[in-house]
Amino acid sequence: MRGELGNPRLLRVLNERRLLDQLHARGPSSRADLAKITGLSKPTVSAALAGLEEDGLVHLVGEVSGRPGPVTSLYDMNAASAHVAGIDIGRDWIRVAVADLRGTFAGRTDGRNTARDSAELAALVGELCRAAAREAEIDWSAITCAVVGSPGVYDPTRGRLDLAPNLPGPPDLASRLRAALDVDLVIENDINLAAVGEHAYGEGRGKSNFALVSIGTGVGMGIVVNGDLYVGARGAAGEVSYLPAVEDPTPSGDARAHGATETVASAPGVVRAARAAGLELETAKQVFEAAATGNPVARSVVEAEGRRIGGLLVAVAAVLDPEIIVLSGGVGRNLDLLGRAIEDRIAELGPLRPTVVAGALGDSGVLLGAVAHAKTRAWDVIFDARRG
Repeated sequence: MRGELGNPRLLRVLNERRLLDQLHARGPSSRADLAKITGLSKPTVSAALAGLEEDGLVHLVGEVSGRPGPVTSLYDMNAASAHVAGIDIGRDWIRVAVADLRGTFAGRTDGRNTARDSAELAALVGELCRAAAREAEIDWSAITCAVVGSPGVYDPTRGRLDLAPNLPGPPDLASRLRAALDVDLVIENDINLAAVGEHAYGEGRGKSNFALVSIGTGVGMGIVVNGDLYVGARGAAGEVSYLPAVEDPTPSGDARAHGATETVASAPGVVRAARAAGLELETAKQVFEAAATGNPVARSVVEAEGRRIGGLLVAVAAVLDPEIIVLSGGVGRNLDLLGRAIEDRIAELGPLRPTVVAGALGDSGVLLGAVAHAKTRAWDVIFDARRG
């Protein structure tokens, strides 16, 4: 490491990265401001800014005058110097956004997930990505990197997605996506990216330690520890769908594939419970709408769901002790209807009292998290290239 730090090229790139990080966080700044914040000398700041400006990564955005001394130039990162893509692959919808380096969307395309196998799914994702790039008026090949959020756990050793029963088979989606997109590609669990999204833009802002629990088509959790996403030794941290459930203590068949907790607590589980109670409803959304209008049977189904979620959140609090737990997903975000049952169940189970809030990002959480992750990855790609 000592030898590397004596490398002038490496030192220059490290200084450039420090300045870009500050401009990204603070916006337009003067040379004097950047020198004060970073501790670098003014000549070093000037040299680094000159190199970044020459390559189009920063630009002059204004001047400050009207005070004694020379006019002060203001610099900012050139957010449009590169673009990234975020991709959310859900069971029903695929969402794609092309964004600049500040995360501002330049193009977005959503489409129904009609794929019957992994080949069709990869082709559909490719079409939507290129449509979003056209809307952003850039060529898809110019994308610096893309991040895909998908159900399941990506195994980089084997290059495949595991624990993804809600996706069409065979389990070769990862390799097909790489071939279809042909850019620098990161594949990450969708709920992990939803947690990244909440950390960057939603209820997790300013929180160093929090958990996002998603209850929707499936059940999952994203974990942020000390400000960073935590995925565990094999990427399976947060796979709470496989926690035991009281209603199904020894899962078999479909419950083993999806997880005992997911089988009873997810949206399909809510519908099954409603039908068992005599309600002829097709979706969990309809169950919650019926409960909101006062249907007593629907309210009892929702209360039972809230108690399941409450038990799950106590387990999360006992292991992680997060500052907050963010509830998201089509079922989880109904905290107005679920809240009392969740609170009552938490109180029954002991002294732990986690703070529970509804997610702020709705259906866009995974997509926003993918874009946020892609921005970070893009800077790594850019500066790795500058290091040569």
